[in-house]
Amino acid sequence: MRVVICGAGIAGLALAVRLSTSGDDVVVLERAPGPRAQGYMIDFFGSGYAAAERMGLLPRLHELGYRVPRASYVDEDGRVRASLGFRRFAKAVNGGLVSIMRPDLELALREAFQAELRFGTTITSVDNRADGVTVELSDGTTMEADLLVGADGIHSSVREMIFGEEREFLRYLGFHTAAYTFDDAEVRAAVEGGFCLTDTVDRQMGLYALRDGRVAVFTVHRTADPTRPENPTAAVRQAYGSMGWLVPRALAKAPEEIYYDQVAQIEIPRWSEGRVVLIGDACHAVSLLAGQGASLGLAGGSLLADELHARPTIAEALAGYERRWRPVVEEKQRVARSGTRWFLPDSRPRLWARRVALKLARLPLVDRAMATALVGKL
Repeated sequence: MRVVICGAGIAGLALAVRLSTSGDDVVVLERAPGPRAQGYMIDFFGSGYAAAERMGLLPRLHELGYRVPRASYVDEDGRVRASLGFRRFAKAVNGGLVSIMRPDLELALREAFQAELRFGTTITSVDNRADGVTVELSDGTTMEADLLVGADGIHSSVREMIFGEEREFLRYLGFHTAAYTFDDAEVRAAVEGGFCLTDTVDRQMGLYALRDGRVAVFTVHRTADPTRPENPTAAVRQAYGSMGWLVPRALAKAPEEIYYDQVAQIEIPRWSEGRVVLIGDACHAVSLLAGQGASLGLAGGSLLADELHARPTIAEALAGYERRWRPVVEEKQRVARSGTRWFLPDSRPRLWARRVALKLARLPLVDRAMATALVGKL
């Protein structure tokens, strides 16, 4: 079976690993000129963690990842106002948890696959037939395949070519987010030993110390306007410029190229059409608020490979993949939408309520209940 995968993110790479190591002919196309360096720290657990274990990836993920003892919420003067111990959370998910930078997770997947990977290349047109697909590429070449997989993220061009415009399927959740890394020995020393996040209303910055001396930054803030700014770095500096603690230093070190996007979900009636199928954020973005996009992307890519190898026809495989996976991701989407005020409080009373909830999480049995409330079924 010849498969063309558009998108070298987590879902696309996971599918490529599974198919290529089973002998299928796989080509992965990626619009970016090379591996993406920017991205935030993710807590990788759940179905993706289990899939990574089956794929033999866990030793490498733990080598690249971090064991973070706690997440601390600090005020404008750097005083800890609330915290969440990751040991308790890891226990709630049966120990299956590793914190890892998103680019490092992609690195582990690239190391594991045996497919062709073309950077700086994307699809310009698709001829989708009952017996296969013909795709024209941005480099002027043409490819024939049995299956085209759109794994090109929330702003998928494959989805737009086959299913319709993005505005038909995107649900904006009212936030923008950004991520970048920088070098600053003093800031790194101040945040070493855990995740440090601002205990603030409507906007939040998180800082994490990386082992190579850098500091990773994550931001999220409320805005009614879903439009992404022309200058993301300037937009971040404007949105967070009045905050205290270490935020001014982090903003001063922000590079010109950062990760920046709206926080949204994708809801689409069907995931496949003929010999074209969508995976990962292209068809079921759960959003940053769900905290499991990477896990669901990896698990979903692995599941599609299972279906393609188990079913007698590609059509049956695509139907089985959607039938099994859609209920899982829709549940995560619902949990994410219901947890927005917990994730980023919109008032001082809600901020205080979160502090109280985090203190209660230290009690026996409450920690697992809170973990389920935050991430859905475990």
